[in-house]
Amino acid sequence: MILTRTVYLNGSWLAEADAKVSIFDRGFLFADAIYEVTGVVGGKLLEYAGHAARLQRSLAELGIACPLTQEALLAVHREIVRRNDLREGLIYLQISRGAADRDFAFPTNATPTLVLFTQAKAVLDNPKVRTGISVALVPDQRWARRDIKTVQLLYPSMAKMQAASVGADDAWLVEDGFVTEASSASAHIIGKDGTLITRGLSSAILHGITRLSVLDIAREAGLAVEERAFTPEEARDAAEAFITSATSFVLPVTKIDGQPVGDGKPGPRTLKLRQLYIENKLANAI
Repeated sequence: MILTRTVYLNGSWLAEADAKVSIFDRGFLFADAIYEVTGVVGGKLLEYAGHAARLQRSLAELGIACPLTQEALLAVHREIVRRNDLREGLIYLQISRGAADRDFAFPTNATPTLVLFTQAKAVLDNPKVRTGISVALVPDQRWARRDIKTVQLLYPSMAKMQAASVGADDAWLVEDGFVTEASSASAHIIGKDGTLITRGLSSAILHGITRLSVLDIAREAGLAVEERAFTPEEARDAAEAFITSATSFVLPVTKIDGQPVGDGKPGPRTLKLRQLYIENKLANAI
């Protein structure tokens, strides 16, 4: 791997090979950290205000202080795009409680660790848009506070690998007989009557920024929207299905547990929502 990026670490701009974090950092020892991912297209930030607000909420839930003001944090995002000449891709941000001697109890004097790095990635011309993705249904065995965007992502990684082992692109997680979300995205279906159905907000799912925007766009486009839990059986019987996230935007799901969704092709409403979402967010990128 060629290490060429410039990253941000605790107030310093460093070559990625020179960026080091303490082995005592609680993000490393306890997953005591939160993260955000902001999409970048044309060198501009997509939905930054929503991601910044969710960041503050997650920090507050864990009692971690943000090391920078809102204005300074936005400036760092813009500067990391400039320094890496990032035209399309994402910015990953992580804030941990900081370094302290290992103890389950939160330290009272730790200084938060702030890291940002970029990843170049084709988010507009995603080839999976043309074919859709396949998902496998996997039991949801994560902790109960999924509304906090923490870095404890081992089980979602395991679920994604379990899906890959049966030839699927991703996993949809199932708890108490209902779909919660995908391994790293929000899950949605469109019923045969044209109603968009997605799980309502609670601690059972992450409060997706893209999810919220897509629901608003769907309503404006005249689609009926129901925010409620849906079953795997409803998903298999749906006319269309898709996921939403910061870098997949709206991505069709065309197969669930090996069974085609609808006609097995990306659905027309899904593709229209993707088009409308991209047009809206590019127009409002900062």
